[in-house]
Amino acid sequence: MDENAVVTLDIGGCTTTTTTTAPTSLFYHGRHVQYIEKLSVALNSTKSYEGAVTEHLRMSGIYWTYAALSLLVSPGQADSILGVHCCSRPSNDEKTDQDYRPSIVEWVYRCFDERSGGFGGNIGHDGHLLYTLSAVQILAMANTEISQEKREAVIQFVISLQQQDGSFSGDQWGEIDTRFTYCALCTLSLLKALDRVDVSQAVEYIASCQNLDGGFGSMKGAESHAGQVFCCVGALSIAKSLHKIKHPDLLGWWLAERQVDSGGLNGRPEKQADVCYSWWILSVMTIIGRVDWISKDKLASFIAKAQDPEDGGIADRPEDMPDVFHTFFGIAGLSLLDVEVSHIGCSSKRQLAIVSNGINGKFVVADVAKATKDCGCILHTTSDALASQCRAMPILAAQVNEIQSTEEAHARKKEGVTIAIGGSHRGYTEFLAPFTDGIIANQFLHGFWLFPVMMSADLLSKDT
Repeated sequence: MDENAVVTLDIGGCTTTTTTTAPTSLFYHGRHVQYIEKLSVALNSTKSYEGAVTEHLRMSGIYWTYAALSLLVSPGQADSILGVHCCSRPSNDEKTDQDYRPSIVEWVYRCFDERSGGFGGNIGHDGHLLYTLSAVQILAMANTEISQEKREAVIQFVISLQQQDGSFSGDQWGEIDTRFTYCALCTLSLLKALDRVDVSQAVEYIASCQNLDGGFGSMKGAESHAGQVFCCVGALSIAKSLHKIKHPDLLGWWLAERQVDSGGLNGRPEKQADVCYSWWILSVMTIIGRVDWISKDKLASFIAKAQDPEDGGIADRPEDMPDVFHTFFGIAGLSLLDVEVSHIGCSSKRQLAIVSNGINGKFVVADVAKATKDCGCILHTTSDALASQCRAMPILAAQVNEIQSTEEAHARKKEGVTIAIGGSHRGYTEFLAPFTDGIIANQFLHGFWLFPVMMSADLLSKDT
């Protein structure tokens, strides 16, 4: 095999090539879409194997499915394929009400736990922070308003779980984990209620969980783990407290050490590589500006080899069976590696991606045509500090401009620049529709969100 091989990407009918040191690989876009479509049916069936083994975490399973498909196709297609807003009932008159399949949005609301105020992993389950975040994320992606009453109930649920030291338990039973602090802050941020908890105390607790090796653990003194690193750095980013990371170079070194000979990344020393860490680790390294400390070509090759070329889907590692969890995080990881995973964005035109925070009327624009080989991307922002971070990132090394009005956006469009929304959220499409030409759904937008479309918290309450 020529070490300067050409990777061919099948992108919904469009093809593109790029020179890389990785072996020749094909991204099976169409098969992945079909895999997710079939899996969505299986996950909703109590008679299927997939439905049985994921019964306790169905909420997160739905989120992974919805998010993965939203990376591959347009928002409208994803909503239609999964039945996000529309229920389904077999046309056969002999079928009973048991065959009725609610829409995803309807199902999510059925999982609301009136007693606790949170969302459970399935209908009738107790509320938990993990599934509350997944539920809020699903509703955000579906552009669904949460009633003021339920919004306040969720906020009170999160507030009730903060401990005196700033940490959060996952539910009423008191287990403490830095994952839950991330879930709490992310949920409240989406609901525009971050000021309802003691953020400064939460930040201090997270900072205290950083270890001497640079990584973060599930609690003070716990072993460093890549998944916990993502949650801790993500929580600090949401709280605008990335300066609390002690020795970012040491953290970057610990993360870079997670790459093994196969090209994949593991979660801690002496463990096997796993596709899901492509997202957990790459997103953090992008946030702290050390993404070039690993071999991106080798990692892309590892993920590509973990695909199922016949039935679609991505496994935890090559030769294993695919599942929706690793399919989502594998696709998300590839998007951070600048691999086109969507059928959108095959244009050879110079592109400019814009995303609005929907709050202060400003748009942050990154002109990255040269830096990303004529495929633009954008980092969502709500502060000057984040804009500075955007400018500092290698992928955004080109000029970054702030557009103060839609008139300026129109002017840029007249200059011949193709303007596209960076993200797959329908809310952005509606907000920026007057001067946009399309959507780029596969680019990395903001490190501290689990997925790029999680950013429009303003869509989640009627009174905002």
